[in-house]
Amino acid sequence: MTTELAPGPDREHPGHREHGADADRSAGRIPVRRTAGRIAFRLSVPPVSGVLRPRLGGVCLGLAATAFLLFCVEAAVGDIPLPLGDVMRAVVGAGDPGTRLIVHELRLPRALAGLLVGIAFGISGALLQTITLNPLASPDMMGITQGAGTAVVAGIVLGWDAGLSTQALGLVGALVAALLVYVLAWQRGTTGYRIVLVGVGVAWICTSATDYLMARGARFQAQAALGWLVGNLNGRTWQQITPLAATMAVLVPAALLLGRLMRTLQLGDDVARGLGTRVQAVRMAVLLAAVGLVAFGTATAGPVAFVALAAPQVAQRLAGTAAPPPVTAGLTGAVMVLVSDLIARKALPATELPVGVVTGVLGAPVLLWLLVRANRAGSGG
Repeated sequence: MTTELAPGPDREHPGHREHGADADRSAGRIPVRRTAGRIAFRLSVPPVSGVLRPRLGGVCLGLAATAFLLFCVEAAVGDIPLPLGDVMRAVVGAGDPGTRLIVHELRLPRALAGLLVGIAFGISGALLQTITLNPLASPDMMGITQGAGTAVVAGIVLGWDAGLSTQALGLVGALVAALLVYVLAWQRGTTGYRIVLVGVGVAWICTSATDYLMARGARFQAQAALGWLVGNLNGRTWQQITPLAATMAVLVPAALLLGRLMRTLQLGDDVARGLGTRVQAVRMAVLLAAVGLVAFGTATAGPVAFVALAAPQVAQRLAGTAAPPPVTAGLTGAVMVLVSDLIARKALPATELPVGVVTGVLGAPVLLWLLVRANRAGSGG
């Protein structure tokens, strides 16, 4: 329920609310909305207008600061620990030449890969959960990461990676899996429920194909594929990060521009059509943006488990919004990946675990909680 707080006479006489709102605007006051305990300020500075949510902004700033701190800590951790101050100076090109070499060539690519992959997975999960209206919808559950994984493993086992980059193989696999899900879910249109159910089936098909390729390949090929399938940030290079960064520079703004149209889909397809939204076109555009983000993220670090599923739900509860906010979800995903990688590097002495092992351990309880919550709400089947 949404109400507007106006001066005294308007609260007592509902018939005067519109006149009171006009008076507020003419007097330069900012209307305040209180929605389910959340406060939002409507700002109108022609030709731009919008709603300012202090809680959402504060959460984003806090997550951004945390992600930056973790990014610096990630670059400081290694065989030769470095002070945070030296790392920050090296990032901007100052400080000792030896420190700059270690940071820029050895540690910064890994830290930046964790940051970008977390953002890409978090935003992708938020997009998919919004258009399907299902908190369990994520690239992990809908076959998209499995499709990318199958393509990359096929490239390793069959020798295709000699002509195609890992990013290209991952993109092709994710796009084919997403197209297969969309076609199989089409029945005079698509719905979020059908997309999720078909996606689960496609995920199992891709997983079976990957297992077959692993069994067929040589031992060294299987080892290389397994190290990638778990989700790993070890040995990341600038050549692997550049395609992901370029993709995000295009797809993240596109996803934010689609946000207003996505919000109408939360009202249902019929209502969205009544408001003039081209439902299937918007759903396809959002799906393509989500697939592109997760495909390049998966190609860079492998299918890091549960980040795309858990980050949007955590972000939604931190921000107190009705749907997962994409920016907040991306920052939450970055924090999750960076924290998990730090744990993976320091959990066992003289051993670095793949980051996907830690995200799987941390994300599995979130999945169980979502399933229990869906069952209690009567929507878990």
